[in-house]
Amino acid sequence: MTHDTKIHRVLREQLDDPDSSFSIGSFGAIAEFHRDADEPLILDDPEQLTIATDRGALRIELIESITPVAYETLSRRSGCWQHGVVFCCPKSLAQSHCRSLITELGLDHDAIRTMDRDAILFDMGLSARNVDFCIRTGDPELLTLLRQDAGRSVLEPESRVMDAIVESSPHRIAISRLGRAEVYQAIDKVKTPQGPHTHVLPKFLKCGRTHPANIPVPRGTLPCLSLYPANPLFDGLGRDKPFDTSSLVSFQSLLKLWGVPEYCAEKTRAMDALRSGLYADAYDCPRTRLGRIALRVALRQLHQADADNPTFDGWSNRFDSAATESDGDRNED
Repeated sequence: MTHDTKIHRVLREQLDDPDSSFSIGSFGAIAEFHRDADEPLILDDPEQLTIATDRGALRIELIESITPVAYETLSRRSGCWQHGVVFCCPKSLAQSHCRSLITELGLDHDAIRTMDRDAILFDMGLSARNVDFCIRTGDPELLTLLRQDAGRSVLEPESRVMDAIVESSPHRIAISRLGRAEVYQAIDKVKTPQGPHTHVLPKFLKCGRTHPANIPVPRGTLPCLSLYPANPLFDGLGRDKPFDTSSLVSFQSLLKLWGVPEYCAEKTRAMDALRSGLYADAYDCPRTRLGRIALRVALRQLHQADADNPTFDGWSNRFDSAATESDGDRNED
């Protein structure tokens, strides 16, 4: 099986799993696609890697130059971790239009649903390097306002556009080199809604980064698509659930396939030492931050899968206590 075929197969399987979710976006502007297990699909084409519900849609468009990276990160929740796969492309291919001003793009001929192709697409001008973050609307009032403010920044303090977008909830569209995510359901002013949703956070956008620091995007590439397979500890809403061994085992196969070699090697070394009964004092602590994270994730996973291991407390006290929190991630969970 070729590299490209493996990517297609994994994505097809994950699209078919309602416990998995996806996102396209940058640091501070992101569109996420989630769906419920019993939610009707209005479009389902696994071969074309396209799926849609009444609340949102996702279309993945693969190219030859893709680097998948599977990763695990420490959660802020005690004893927990997160995982995902980021699909990256060379900067020369992945660069967005990087518009900094509101720009009318015309009819959205590439809309996932045929019914949306008569609406007008506007780039919000968020200056993200790896994604064009847009809105789509046919609402006359919003169109008038957008056209009046075209050529200005939506992030200007005096701009009326952001408030108007929140009020009218047009479709939000994130477009990268690997496809597009579309969000149809209304913006919730109070809390993040269940299902497809977007985040636009000006404070983070000002950083000019394309991804959180704890995601191992290879040098010379930009992240264009993220996959979040089912988590062993949390459901799709981030709520605690009973530990699910099958989700852990399933992701380990992706980590073996696409994980960072240094991370995987340290995690294997730690797991072998723990299972052999080695005491924590006899283990050489990894010298790199990535290695220490691998060790701490290994400890947390082993604690879930083998809670009776007699050496665990000693390892946890030495390597995964409050004193080691500086190696923690920066996830917003």
